[in-house]
Amino acid sequence: MTSYGSFPGARPRRLRTNATMRRMVAETRLSPADLILPAFVREGAAGPVPIAAMPGVVQHSRDTLRKAAVEAVEAGVSGIMLFGVPEDAKKDAQGTAGTDPDGILQVAIRDVRAEVGDDLVIMSDLCLDEYTDHGHCGVLDAHGRVDNDATLERYAEMAQVQADAGVHVVGPSGMMDGQVGVIRDALDQTGHEDVSVLAYTAKYSSAFYGPFREAVASSLSGDRKTYQQDPGNVRESLRELALDLEEGADMVMVKPAGPYLDVLAKVADAVDVPVAAYQISGEYSMVEAAAEKGWIDRDKAIIETLTGIRRAGARMVLTYWATEAALMLRP
Repeated sequence: MTSYGSFPGARPRRLRTNATMRRMVAETRLSPADLILPAFVREGAAGPVPIAAMPGVVQHSRDTLRKAAVEAVEAGVSGIMLFGVPEDAKKDAQGTAGTDPDGILQVAIRDVRAEVGDDLVIMSDLCLDEYTDHGHCGVLDAHGRVDNDATLERYAEMAQVQADAGVHVVGPSGMMDGQVGVIRDALDQTGHEDVSVLAYTAKYSSAFYGPFREAVASSLSGDRKTYQQDPGNVRESLRELALDLEEGADMVMVKPAGPYLDVLAKVADAVDVPVAAYQISGEYSMVEAAAEKGWIDRDKAIIETLTGIRRAGARMVLTYWATEAALMLRP
């Protein structure tokens, strides 16, 4: 029997018939230029120190950090976010190693800048937690609580020494009230008007930070719930967003990425500045652990998770797979 009608009338599968067709009509594209590599550098390390909770990630020595920066450039990665890991003996209540011009993070910034110049956007973690003996992101008051305004004074000092070292972008991650404005003023008043601020606008108190604590040799006791955001809140993030933009943020970030894609989408819809998302240590380690068990295809899972973050609205993704993923994405 000849039929001149058709059912179904719409056939979306026509646009999925082969890889070339699917690539042509793809709504979200992931490229190496979207990626930023977080990297740890350990003071006094003679070589790379493996991080047990993050297979494949290391605490770099100064030499291996320079090599990693070159590899990132060659892969087409856009940026590197540096975290310093000082010697335990240099940690104190004020986190003074974080504002020492010769502290490990400032040394690392100078090393990477000398190695790759402007070929990689050099970003720095602007926070005290790696440098305090109590492990909190700020200085404590007489009652053991994080003192917001006293911490801002320390952040202003950190911004200046990191900028003096040659950083392109500072990333204040402590979630102190007013941090972006204080840091912007400190940079402008010291002749660093060209240094950008990537605001950690929505940084949630998350169980997924666990492996990171090993990565930075954290001394934290207790938790950070008085300054990081409650996982159940989203309007709070939009309020934080408005404040960061008013204070002069050049870019904004949502952290973690995967469990907060809804927040990321709302932030991306609300702004006209670049939006970043941080695929954090726990997200990384879950994929690596499942892949090691043979439960998932590792490479496909990496690209799928990164694509999902981009689809939700992130222009830039901080991921420990940045260099490896960039190589996977090459034609």
